Amino acid sequence: MSIYEHFRAEEKPFIDQVFAWREEAGTYHQERMTDFLDPRQQDILRSVIGHSEEVVLAFDGGSRGSERKRSSIRPAYLQYEVVDWPISVLKATFSSKFLTLDHRDVLGALMNSGMKREKFGDIIVKEDAFLFACAKEMESYLLATFTQVGKAKIELQSADEGEFAIPEETWAERSTTISSMRLDTVVAAVSGLSRTKASDAIGKGLVKVNWKQIEDPSFKLDEGDYLSVRGIGRSKLLAIEGRTKKDKYRVVLGKKQG
Repeated sequence: MSIYEHFRAEEKPFIDQVFAWREEAGTYHQERMTDFLDPRQQDILRSVIGHSEEVVLAFDGGSRGSERKRSSIRPAYLQYEVVDWPISVLKATFSSKFLTLDHRDVLGALMNSGMKREKFGDIIVKEDAFLFACAKEMESYLLATFTQVGKAKIELQSADEGEFAIPEETWAERSTTISSMRLDTVVAAVSGLSRTKASDAIGKGLVKVNWKQIEDPSFKLDEGDYLSVRGIGRSKLLAIEGRTKKDKYRVVLGKKQG
């Protein structure tokens, strides 16, 4: 069975990239540092490389609980050497007297600054400041050019990684049965919404699967998929455990805590 059968067709280019990284490290003894990967990409990396005896993986996103992380892919003989992670943590302060900022504001401003999404990691927004991790090679550029988020003028500076504290990810697991693997059915199961309201949320662009907006209620989910519903939070289809006598799916759903 081909490994591609375990993943979606649109994930094939990334899987091919992972194979290339594995060959660079295992065959040609080259170290590779990836950009920031989302958890789905990290899962793929572990699936393709994780059990190799020739290659070792490590992940870091600036905090133990970071969601988006860079990966170090190295020959196995380097497994005991400390990784020098090229990650910077930046902190921006702003006046919160007349306005507030949220995660989407900061994310949009960073994207509009000319940075690609894979060049920065998690974002923490506080009352009058926000922090984020970025690729170290982007630090000077951001310090020189990133001065505003929406109407808020910001003062950006390097931060101590100790300020960038993110709780480690935990999932509250729940076993249940569902009639199908359609997106609207799974959204209803994880959110408590009716299937009609779940379908409406999908149609309004409020639902993402593996960090991509999906507007088709009939979209089929697979084991390991991440699911995000705006205003409700993030979930994961942790396992598909088979079918019942009534032909329903036995699944384990996880809801992100914190």
